[in-house]
Amino acid sequence: MWKLFFQVCNFLCNFIPNRRVRERVRREQLYDWRKKYKALRAAFPELNFRNMRMIKGGWNIGFIVDNKYVFKIRKFYDKKIPAEKIMREKRITDAFENVVPLMIPKIELVESMGYTFYKYNFMPGKNMNWFSQKTINKYAKRWGKQLAEFIWAMHNTEPKQIADLKDRPGDGWNHNDICNNVIVDKKTMKIVGIIDWEYSGWGKLETEFENCIKFSDKVKNSGIGDIIRAEYAKTLKK
Repeated sequence: MWKLFFQVCNFLCNFIPNRRVRERVRREQLYDWRKKYKALRAAFPELNFRNMRMIKGGWNIGFIVDNKYVFKIRKFYDKKIPAEKIMREKRITDAFENVVPLMIPKIELVESMGYTFYKYNFMPGKNMNWFSQKTINKYAKRWGKQLAEFIWAMHNTEPKQIADLKDRPGDGWNHNDICNNVIVDKKTMKIVGIIDWEYSGWGKLETEFENCIKFSDKVKNSGIGDIIRAEYAKTLKK
């Protein structure tokens, strides 16, 4: 869907007579996606870009290529952004790779034509938020237990290698956008992983609980928020 949207909008930009305005629209509204796409193809000429779709969310746009790899890049890319800030998401996912009980992206940094991309393997499955209300209700208990275990493992671990990223008040590490980024295996109907860690950081446990349901009425209405809290409490007692 997003690929077609950007392609159509990019084509319509050709009818803007003023070159500077045309370039500004492509930069500010379309995030210079064509230039970034060109840079990505130059870096990976062996990949099948005919089977490519785009995603958009948070700070980033992304390219899913041949259902094998995801390449993400900031919408408003600034070469002046320090490398430490670009690498923040990678540092956090690396720190929790062997800590949490669910799969998380193993990020590689790719440089091409002045751009820095995040590359990781595509995680097959379906976003929990895309299921029907009936299905979410049916599996709320199973998924709530898995998410509680994930939150407990992450929030109660303090990796030394990212201690310098504690830049706000809190009592543990959070993903901070769980609601929209839970991937479910459609065959087993179990959660297999959590994607999109750009908002992750040090924070309060209550914030993590709230963000599990905050951005989806379907998830909120399933009662999974209460299940997560109850299962988390059980985990603490073990």
